[in-house]
Amino acid sequence: MLRDQHILRIPGPTPIPPSVQRAMNQPMIGHRGNESKQLIERIKPKLKPIFGTNQDVLLISGSGTAGLETAVVNTVSTNDEVLVIVTGAFGDRFVKICNTYGLQTHVLEVPWGEAVKPEQVEQFLRSHPNLKGVFATFCETSTGVLNPIEQIGKIVREQSNALFIVDGVSAVGGAKVEMDNWSIDVLVTGSQKAFMLPAGLTMVSVSERGWDVIHQNKQPRFYFDLTSYQKKLEDDSTPFTPALSLLFGLEQVLTLMEEEGVENVFKRHQMMKDMTRSAVHALGIPLLTSDEDASPTVTSIKPDDFSAEDLRKAVKEDFNLTLAGGQQHLKGKIFRVGHMGYCSPADVLQYIGLLEIGLTKIGKEVPLGAGVAAAQNVYVNREGKHVL
Repeated sequence: MLRDQHILRIPGPTPIPPSVQRAMNQPMIGHRGNESKQLIERIKPKLKPIFGTNQDVLLISGSGTAGLETAVVNTVSTNDEVLVIVTGAFGDRFVKICNTYGLQTHVLEVPWGEAVKPEQVEQFLRSHPNLKGVFATFCETSTGVLNPIEQIGKIVREQSNALFIVDGVSAVGGAKVEMDNWSIDVLVTGSQKAFMLPAGLTMVSVSERGWDVIHQNKQPRFYFDLTSYQKKLEDDSTPFTPALSLLFGLEQVLTLMEEEGVENVFKRHQMMKDMTRSAVHALGIPLLTSDEDASPTVTSIKPDDFSAEDLRKAVKEDFNLTLAGGQQHLKGKIFRVGHMGYCSPADVLQYIGLLEIGLTKIGKEVPLGAGVAAAQNVYVNREGKHVL
């Protein structure tokens, strides 16, 4: 193992492209000067296609969780009635934030590893007509589930007056989203996932309907007050000191996505998902999620005849390959592979090959090369344009 070679395949933070790293190494500039204004002015239009919106995308210095709290504190007030759809650890985080602000929080709990069914949401909305907000997670990072946000958005709009607020932290930039067409009122993401940046930048977009509610909401807030960010963004600025190095990097990330083509970015992520899942099937190892519910950005694997932790340890020791473990009650029971952002089918072939060796090392009998061959077949038999 080379001491400086680190193969990072967790669902965030993710590897950073060299050109993005170089962009972030630019000399610092004044955050209230013309250079910063011009930087934000260039970034603004390039973010909209990634979110699938005509609305501006607000830039807030903070982690993805800062974006989730921002979404809560701007859209609802103490004692308001809300629904949180929980399909894993990050849906549960929305519950904790809502409870912190004294909301009447209803929880629609779904077994971990499954996506919520639209009819479950519809049934709940019909029996709770006073909801002010419905909170959902697009990709549940802890399980690798991709929830049917498009269908849920339609149901929320048809069955209630509630705002539809979506955590897109581990999905936006890797999974297709059409915020405007899917009736999403607030969409949040973070920088350290499919956006290929270090943690520290959260991005939030709001529908016109959402802005109407936010402007009337009297809930106290200061740093996370979206109306301040909205007003300042009109002047290509931010109300507080921006994370300028991350904005340098973000501009380069958006350039890379633009050069690849946004639709091709989404196709690449689907390809990596299919390659990974086919490889795991070929090795005879159970997956936590069904093919229908699976996310294009992270795959969760639930072995039944070997220790997930032993495998993680083996590939870390031999190859410095870092995989993610399970969270909460899935700790020690699953391992997760992140395939988002600066990741390609070539990387998938690499980590599948390393997984096969790790499995052999811990005593799991697998036909060496079977997983790699399955992934290769998916790639070779793909439809559409060449995927790099």
